[in-house]
Amino acid sequence: MLTILLRDMIVNKLQRPVSSNYRQSILVRNFLCTSVRRRRQLSLPQLSPYYVNLLLRENEFTYTFTEEDCPVYGYESNQLGANKPCEDARAEASFMHKSGFICGIFDGHRGPACSQAISKRLMHYIAASITDRQLLKEQMQKHCDSQSFLRSYNDKMDFVSDIKDLYEYSFIKFIQRISVRDQTECSKEIQNAFLCLDSDLSKEAINCPNAWTMSVAMSGATACIAYVEGRDLHLASTGGCTAVLGSYNLEIDEWDAKELTTSHDSTNRREVTRVLSQHPREERHTAIQSHRLLGGLQVLRALGNFRYKWSNETMEKYIVPVYGEVAKLPFYYTPPYLTAEPEIKRYKLIPNDKFLIMASDGLWNFLTPTKAVNIIGDHITSKHISDPDRIAAEDKSLEFLVDFPMNSFDRNAATHLLRHALGASEYGVEHSKVSFYLSVPQNVVRLFRDDITITVIYFNNDCISALTHNESRCV
Repeated sequence: MLTILLRDMIVNKLQRPVSSNYRQSILVRNFLCTSVRRRRQLSLPQLSPYYVNLLLRENEFTYTFTEEDCPVYGYESNQLGANKPCEDARAEASFMHKSGFICGIFDGHRGPACSQAISKRLMHYIAASITDRQLLKEQMQKHCDSQSFLRSYNDKMDFVSDIKDLYEYSFIKFIQRISVRDQTECSKEIQNAFLCLDSDLSKEAINCPNAWTMSVAMSGATACIAYVEGRDLHLASTGGCTAVLGSYNLEIDEWDAKELTTSHDSTNRREVTRVLSQHPREERHTAIQSHRLLGGLQVLRALGNFRYKWSNETMEKYIVPVYGEVAKLPFYYTPPYLTAEPEIKRYKLIPNDKFLIMASDGLWNFLTPTKAVNIIGDHITSKHISDPDRIAAEDKSLEFLVDFPMNSFDRNAATHLLRHALGASEYGVEHSKVSFYLSVPQNVVRLFRDDITITVIYFNNDCISALTHNESRCV
């Protein structure tokens, strides 16, 4: 409560209209953030290290697994919202009927409804899909539900009973469909789970239209899922959430960063080619305009966003009566333009692989993958605490130096990344920058930063080494 009161007190200091021009937003952010002097022009009070830590650590979570044969040692997560409510979501779970760990980062747009819905459902669809078919049928005979396959952690959200019943009905129908067909390879099962959930979101909005189902349908979300079993790491992604593997190179004593996901937007030529190839040549100048799908959506793959998927007939029947003609997109000739099909990569873990960073694009707006891996690598190997002598001069107040030794160290790696993202400078972490980003008023905060959600997964190197040794003996 103290954290919320403090934040509300600060953000009410300044109320200015938000610019609707994206380019102007970037220019404004760059201008205001280039120096401490310009940041002070906003007349925002500088927060003490104690209050900065309260805000940064408000949503942090840590979990350690006790099983020695689990390939994941544990994970740490955190979230810092910019939108109100936050449009990001996250989920983590272990399997009830098999070994393994699964987690996801979900970046919503046009509201939080879709990201909230898929964060509670997608991993359950995946878990059922990759469960052995015979075991799945046995669970169905026991009248299983969506909670029968995963053990979730840090799950603080639930749906009202009517929506929960609707989602359970869809899930039961889904497992009935997959139980009667042959099981395919893991990647295809995960891909099918994405597409089937997206299809269910569409059916629910059409067959059971209400404020919630339509909000889910009209909003959207990108997703990044990591599934670890044994040495196998599967990454499934749609949109802009990014997963980066941190590996330690013993020969040169350095950390290596390897991106395991691809952004699905107009900067990806393969994606642009894919979209344009699915529509008549006459639409090559309208399907993607100003680097956005039909001039509106930045990502080219996402769940939800059915304004970019439904037929014109469906739009006229279900959307226009509720939202009006304004809901229809220009140049909407040959839908669907958007897909929920994920891009899936499989990676074989080795003992040098130490951790995986998964985050929404709010983090990557501040840090490169290489920088993020080095920050976490330094954090877990040396437990490094910045030298007070290297603190920026403007931070060397008596209050700051008194609080610094007790409050500068982050036990949670996701919090540590968050602090570095907001406060990175040539001196290390600049407290005044972190304070600034945490105290920008709500009505202009999106000019400066997006929602940031981070999960750092630590691999159990003893387990992976043993698995690697056993596999080499079998060859």
